[in-house]
Amino acid sequence: MQKIVVTGAGGFIAGHLVKELLKKGHKVRAVDIKPLNEWYQLSPEADNLVLDLRLRENCYKAVNGYNEVFNLAADMGGMGFIENNKAACMISVLINTHLLIASRDCGISRFFYASSACVYNGEKQTDPNNPGLKESDAYPALAEDGYGWEKLFSERMCRHFMEDFGLTARVARFHNVYGPFGTYDGGREKAPAAICRKVIESTITGNKEIVIWGDGHQTRSFMYIDDCIKGILDIMYSDIIEPINLGSSEMVSINELVDIVEEIAGVKLVRKYDPDAPKGVRGRNSENTLIKKYLGWEPSIPLRTGMKKTYDWIKDQMLHSTESKKSKSRFNK
Repeated sequence: MQKIVVTGAGGFIAGHLVKELLKKGHKVRAVDIKPLNEWYQLSPEADNLVLDLRLRENCYKAVNGYNEVFNLAADMGGMGFIENNKAACMISVLINTHLLIASRDCGISRFFYASSACVYNGEKQTDPNNPGLKESDAYPALAEDGYGWEKLFSERMCRHFMEDFGLTARVARFHNVYGPFGTYDGGREKAPAAICRKVIESTITGNKEIVIWGDGHQTRSFMYIDDCIKGILDIMYSDIIEPINLGSSEMVSINELVDIVEEIAGVKLVRKYDPDAPKGVRGRNSENTLIKKYLGWEPSIPLRTGMKKTYDWIKDQMLHSTESKKSKSRFNK
């Protein structure tokens, strides 16, 4: 049993990670800036703390008395949020910097940092037929403005804390992660959840149209949450000292992703394209040679399988919300 701190625990990925660590018998301190009633998943067995980790003193409160840290805290969201909140994304650099300092001073033995595929050189992502981004493609540096640069800088902070202070640090570059118990509306959602929501809305309202950001030909790969959690744990307890891709290599276009969700829902919608909406790079995919070499594994849950589980969960949430609104309306009459 380890005493483990998970930051960003009120969020999607970290909420799943907390549950997995508790299931494995570890003592977990879960930390997030959001009020507890806004956490996507709340595990009563954990020591749940509400702290703003941009403040150095709160990082000491978070890690003191514990052995390991998984840092998944950041101000982030889907492309719509990232492109319109560059300063907010950059300020997350304070979280990782102060957590590293506190971890060094408090004797933390292992530190995991959740980086992003947004660190990769944008000039290598101009073609939808992307052959896959190798870890070396982060340099020469031309990261996603704001969010990507913060992640790249924080990767190097982890490296230098290993070199200068002997802190064992592991860094994974997450490619798009999706699954149940995440956000699907409000502006921070990513493409899989957003498309599920739009298709479900069409089935509820009868409006047979869907708005797609960009021309739909931009490509991505999407990793199901179960693969992501396994990858986080395997990388954390490995001997991998350099940043490494953690993502599916099953690349699809946004149009193909809509095809999958339409098939799950049993509908066919009229597509309206919004060329002025945030759309990110033209092509991004995970090249998994290194993770297969080091771990003998790569994320492999098929997109169709994961999207069905995600769609069903979002549909349940939306139908429950619709029924709740109807009940309140009847009560107020």
